[in-house]
Amino acid sequence: MFRVFTMALAGLLFALPVSAHEPRDGPHGGRLVDAGTSWHLELVATGVPEVTAYLSDAQDKPISAGGFRAQAILVVDGKAVRFALEPAADNRLVGRAPVPVPRGVKGAVQLTAPDGSTAQAKF
Repeated sequence: MFRVFTMALAGLLFALPVSAHEPRDGPHGGRLVDAGTSWHLELVATGVPEVTAYLSDAQDKPISAGGFRAQAILVVDGKAVRFALEPAADNRLVGRAPVPVPRGVKGAVQLTAPDGSTAQAKF
C-alpha cells in the first residue's frame, strides 16, 4: 500500500511542473503563459490588427512594461507575421500587426527586459 501511495505521489510531483507551463485563461481574456522563469505574458488578440500583451511577475502580479521590448511572431492564415510590441500604460505592451490577428493565435513573443535579459512566451 505504501509503495502505491509513494508512486502516486511521485507521479503528481512530476506532473505539477508540466502543468505550470501550460497556457491558461488570463484576466484580460487572452492566453497567459510563462515567459522564462521570471515573467508571465498574456496575449490578447481579438480579430483586429492591434494586439496587447500584459506583463506580470511569476506570481501573476502586474509589473510595469516600461523599458521592456517585445517582438511577436504569430501564425495567421498559415503565414508568419512579425511585428513589434511597445510599452504602453501600466503593464501593457501594444503592437499593430499588418493583418487582423484572430483569437487563440499560435506563435511566440520574444521579450527583452530593461537589463537586456530575454525570455520567450509560446502561445
